[in-house]
Amino acid sequence: MQAIKFDVDGDGIATILIDLEDRSINVITPAFSSELAGAVERVASTDDIKGAVVTSGKDSFMAGADPTWLVTLFASGQSADELYAGCRALQQTLRRMETCGKPFAAAINGTALGGGFEICLACHHRVASDIPSYVVGLPEVQLGLLPGAGGTQRLPRLIGLEAALPLLLEGKHLRPSAALESGLVHELVPPDQLIGAAKRWLMRSGNTQQPWDIEGFKVPGGAGLMHPKSTRVLMVGTGLVAQETSHNYPAPISILSSVYEGTVVPIDTGLDIETKYLVSLLMSPVARNMTRTLFLSKDAADKLVRRPKGIAKHRVTKLGVLGAGMMGSGIAYVSARAGIEVVLLDTTSERARKGKNVSRALLEGRVARGRQDEAAATELLGRIHPTDAFDDLAGCDLVIEAVFESREVKVDATRKAVAVIPEAAVFASNTSTLPITSLAAASDRPELFLGLHFFSPVDRMPLVEVIMGEQTDEVALARGLDYVQQIGKTPIVVNDSCGFYAGRVFGTYIREGMTLLSEGVGAALIENVARQAGMPVGPLAVSDEVSLELAYQLNRQTRADLGDEYPATPADEVVRQFVEDLDRRGKRFGKGFYDYPEGGKKRLWSGLSRIFPPVHVQPAADEIRRRLLYIQALETVRCLDEGVVGQPADADVGSILGWGFPAHTGGTVSFIETVGLKTFADGCERMAEAYGDRFAVPASLRERADERAPFYPEPAGTAARLAGK
Repeated sequence: MQAIKFDVDGDGIATILIDLEDRSINVITPAFSSELAGAVERVASTDDIKGAVVTSGKDSFMAGADPTWLVTLFASGQSADELYAGCRALQQTLRRMETCGKPFAAAINGTALGGGFEICLACHHRVASDIPSYVVGLPEVQLGLLPGAGGTQRLPRLIGLEAALPLLLEGKHLRPSAALESGLVHELVPPDQLIGAAKRWLMRSGNTQQPWDIEGFKVPGGAGLMHPKSTRVLMVGTGLVAQETSHNYPAPISILSSVYEGTVVPIDTGLDIETKYLVSLLMSPVARNMTRTLFLSKDAADKLVRRPKGIAKHRVTKLGVLGAGMMGSGIAYVSARAGIEVVLLDTTSERARKGKNVSRALLEGRVARGRQDEAAATELLGRIHPTDAFDDLAGCDLVIEAVFESREVKVDATRKAVAVIPEAAVFASNTSTLPITSLAAASDRPELFLGLHFFSPVDRMPLVEVIMGEQTDEVALARGLDYVQQIGKTPIVVNDSCGFYAGRVFGTYIREGMTLLSEGVGAALIENVARQAGMPVGPLAVSDEVSLELAYQLNRQTRADLGDEYPATPADEVVRQFVEDLDRRGKRFGKGFYDYPEGGKKRLWSGLSRIFPPVHVQPAADEIRRRLLYIQALETVRCLDEGVVGQPADADVGSILGWGFPAHTGGTVSFIETVGLKTFADGCERMAEAYGDRFAVPASLRERADERAPFYPEPAGTAARLAGK
């Protein structure tokens, strides 16, 4: 597969056109690296070639390394020496480019990220298209890696440590104007003048040296422990990284180490240091986990990999939203943001207008921060039409019910809406727990009834569960997925179940936290261990956020639905006690597990130790961590066994995007594989004996462990590395 086209014009300027066949975007592969090395050597060794333009034959310039290759690399069995040699190859090509005595200019005709932008940084001159939608940057940290083609060395040498570290540690993208201002590119020109500008620079410039190759070069702003400013930057950076990551993510520390060690030595030594840190990350499962779930699996979900074939694409033009509370108003906002006309309905016009004002407040904040044009904000707000009349739903091609979590209220709203909407319209419920199949009984068209479960806050949370009832047909599923894509969210498809996938699994985390509390484990210990494990919020704090009142009502509803089959847990009594006896119902009510003083920070309620006296010997932090994470992964296996969620990839994407399962694990399924199937199963069996049957190992998991059969197929002969720990 050809990756590069090479041409030389009459002036002796070569064009290295990056254009990978059979790829929609350019990515770095071993074959590309080999071709680039050949092209650079041809420029360097041909007397008639005066210099070269490096550009792209696609709409974007280039992304980073091929993510599929990165995912399989961890299990490939390559040694550290083999990985080192492979990673050094591209570095050496780029060093040959900048030291061969011929000038290279990058004509950046689109977005350049990761390794693509590192190629640009190795060029002596960078010209970018002046298109605001394009971005440049080094986002490798978001995939658990560091820029391994010289990014940790060239960027700080170009703009200094203080400016470079946020770009490296946060993976920030810069638009062309910001890249020019920061010194990452030298020129901005209209797209049709890009190649011409690059060639003009080559013809008039005799510059064939990078700043760091000139004798006497010093890193802007200083480097090393002997320089006060760089010392302060590195010390503060190290503290912030430790605080933000709890040492679960090795990439940020590796980036800091590579920058610190590499910028006090010549660049060739610095590049060697960078490679060694990169190899250590490639041999860790974190990069594999994050790349597989947050890049490959999420991208597949965004492209609607689960959409039924043969059904025409559909765009919602008029949406009805029933209920203008927190969820309904959020759904209205994200839909109007996507250009959809929205009818926002509630029991009174006043409540509906109040729901619209939620969007108004969001837009005013965006305008104030310069992130939204005022005219565009006014236009968006004009697409939301508050009402208390069901007749206004006429003509809606999709209606989403987001009323109070009560079966009776939902049934009443459904019947009134279905009576006035077109026969071909799809009806969706945003319920978080009530089975879709039973709710669909309120409609005379159950085949066009499904669940669209959003997460709060809707404007920020990226996931939507698309839930199939027993009678939901493929047309409804396709339209539901099309709508989720239309509003820019990530969908996963799940089948009907009490709590579905996200609510069911996340509920185990909340209940385990309460169970620990009831056993006499200190509340502060529970909350701190949860956050250190990588969960965004402790189980007690999140219980307050969603409200203990709601948990109490849902428990009662679920108990009524399931009868004798209801799986009671110690957490049920904790919730009952807080609601009925203590009247501490959560954050919205001003008190729950935490106190919420006006104008002050929340703090754990001092009375917790009286209600749940701490045991004298507290469990080890590692044991608490295992209980909180294992219980979620174990419930995911049960969901897979029951067909609630169909694919491990959907389970992983849903767990990270839906409730914040630690991203470094790759999600609940990847977490099991990272721990090792046998180790995980054995650990669950031990905890089942110690804490109860909720940790019992499903037969399917024990079979996988015994057969060393991972959830994700690995390259032949390497599965044992993950499954047999």
